[in-house]
Amino acid sequence: MAIRTILLGAGLAGLLLAGGCGDPDTSPVEISAIGGTPRLANPNLERLDPPSEVLIHATAQGLVRFDSAGQIEPGLAQSWIVSDDGLRYTFRLRRMQWPGGGKITAEQVAQRLGAAASAASRNPLKPLLGTIDEIEAMTDEVLEISLVTPRPNFLQLLAQPEMAVIQGNKGTGPYHASPSGSMLSLHLPGEDEEVGGVAASEEDTHDTAIRLRGERAGLAVALFMNREADLVVGGTAGDLPIARAADLPRGSLIFDPVAGLFGLSFGSREGPLGNPAVRQALSMSIDRATLVGAMDVPELQPRETLLPPGIDELPQIVAPEWTGAPLPMRRIRAAEAIASATGGKPLSLRISMPDGPGYRLIFAYLRRDWQTIGVKAERVASNARSADLRFMDLVAPAELASWYLRQFTCTASAICDPSADEMMAAARIAPTPENRRALLANADRILNGTTPFIPLAAPVRWSLVSQRLTGFRPNVFGRHNIGELIAPRP
Repeated sequence: MAIRTILLGAGLAGLLLAGGCGDPDTSPVEISAIGGTPRLANPNLERLDPPSEVLIHATAQGLVRFDSAGQIEPGLAQSWIVSDDGLRYTFRLRRMQWPGGGKITAEQVAQRLGAAASAASRNPLKPLLGTIDEIEAMTDEVLEISLVTPRPNFLQLLAQPEMAVIQGNKGTGPYHASPSGSMLSLHLPGEDEEVGGVAASEEDTHDTAIRLRGERAGLAVALFMNREADLVVGGTAGDLPIARAADLPRGSLIFDPVAGLFGLSFGSREGPLGNPAVRQALSMSIDRATLVGAMDVPELQPRETLLPPGIDELPQIVAPEWTGAPLPMRRIRAAEAIASATGGKPLSLRISMPDGPGYRLIFAYLRRDWQTIGVKAERVASNARSADLRFMDLVAPAELASWYLRQFTCTASAICDPSADEMMAAARIAPTPENRRALLANADRILNGTTPFIPLAAPVRWSLVSQRLTGFRPNVFGRHNIGELIAPRP
């Protein structure tokens, strides 16, 4: 049987009939990810950009992975069992080999997962991995993870690219990457192919080639408009105006309904910013409705709370006491607080924001709003060390209230409250879900008074999707399985 070649990005196209009839469309699926060159980077050492996230999600799967709808499906593990008390996850691994040879063992997987939670790790999921009590290889093919307390959404963490299993420059599949000019190509082993000894599973058997490249947003949009790209991924609020400026085909601009943190954290607690009243004044003076309206993202809502509504762990979140007050009244109060803290002198702030027309638009609205209360804002580069406030644009990796709260512990944030840290530490070992919810609610209440963050809305994540990619599904994690981008037409 001929080797099936796949270039990173999609699959199942062998079953797709162009326009629903005629010959199968087997031309390569071209994917442009906004960012740098895709690399099999180590998430424990550096933050991944969208091209590397796509690459790692495809070529270095974890125990589980996301399907096209953001639901959990098998990855390295062919099956798993969760104990009745929710404290033990037992995974049975597929029989697989590393590219170039050597069996993938449960011990190797355990070492990799343990490294993500180690003291030296810079993995962004590390603050949430403290719930892991032990990772133990029971046999070569059976792995058990024990938790301190139950986490109903624990598998969502294991499915993220940051929990991919990598050994050196080798991933665990299901795809294998190879250079293809300025792009990367991937292929899946066929039934009689011995590429690393990894057998393709039924759901990962494809005939369509897929190619991945990383590039600037403007070029990615131009390629899509010229029909040289079938999919553009990795779009944010920063580059959304670039997509908006193009004459896009109807229905091609798709937004993922992600949750997370989209707003401003504080880079220092020195001077007036050390005063909670000043931090609250900056937050209450923002006209979020107008700002969000200018972004023009369907279903996007202004947000005034640290946590979004609807999290199972914390169904009743705390809102600032000024929520619901008319904006003019809030600005009067805010101006008084600023004047009191500065002795009537103007307050100048340096705001660190990423580059991009969308971020510049957001800054323009913030600057305008803060001028009304006597605050002058200056935009500085995202890597500026002396910034007073820093823009955060992070998608939540799991539906966990603790992810939001742990971004503002005293080890992670310039503005914090040790008593909130104590509540979070106690919640990690709480004996019951009810105890955990109560402790997290207290931490939320404390941080609400501390104001370590100025929320604006949910993050924005967009893609450009051609009509060919009938299997593309927007989802709350913004993850898109490359093996399911093309679905059979009925």
